Amino acid sequence: MMETKRRYVIPGDIITTGPFRPEQNVYQEGDRIISTSVGISEIFDNAVRVIPLTGIYMPKTNDLIIGKVIGHSSLSWEFDINSCFVGFLPAQDVFGRDYSPTKDELKERLDKGDLVAARVANFDRSRDPLLTVQDRDLGKIESGELIEISPSKVPRLIGKRGSMIQTIEMATKAMITIGQNGWIVVSSEDPDGLLKAIEAIRMVDDQAHMPNLTERVKSMLGIELGDNNDTINE
Repeated sequence: MMETKRRYVIPGDIITTGPFRPEQNVYQEGDRIISTSVGISEIFDNAVRVIPLTGIYMPKTNDLIIGKVIGHSSLSWEFDINSCFVGFLPAQDVFGRDYSPTKDELKERLDKGDLVAARVANFDRSRDPLLTVQDRDLGKIESGELIEISPSKVPRLIGKRGSMIQTIEMATKAMITIGQNGWIVVSSEDPDGLLKAIEAIRMVDDQAHMPNLTERVKSMLGIELGDNNDTINE
């Protein structure tokens, strides 16, 4: 296995030349691999990619997201999902099969400004994504602070097998709901824990491209450092 090489790049930068396989956020021109994003380039196992530092959320089917109600029709709610697309949640998904537009009032269940944890039920780029709240732990979020990070940093916040987010939750006694669209809701009965959790999340967002991030977060949270090293791929 080749050693991973990383550096900061912007669109148009030539990352490397040679027989490499182009992956995310790069394209090949002759034998040159060129960046299409602002981010950190990686050369690993004969492949090249760029981890973007910024970017908008592009919905994917089955993604868990957090949305904000921005309006409704007689048949569905419309959601801001931190994307160029608008999410739609059918009224029947909330009220059930007996939903009647003439009898049931959508505002009684979800009103403008409400936050909802939902899953992308269907999306194919030809139309706005269809949402659902029919899975476990989905639906209206009753309380908490909304934090926004770059959607590309969400895997870093979660960590390998959930290690990063579990570390933050255990150290702060906070409950953290992560949307893959970059919206995070943090709640805690302890004001200090709430502030610490928010600080840790923002630290991950700001420093996601840096090595040893887990150790940095643990140090900020006052956790004794272990022997395991964090890597940019976490």
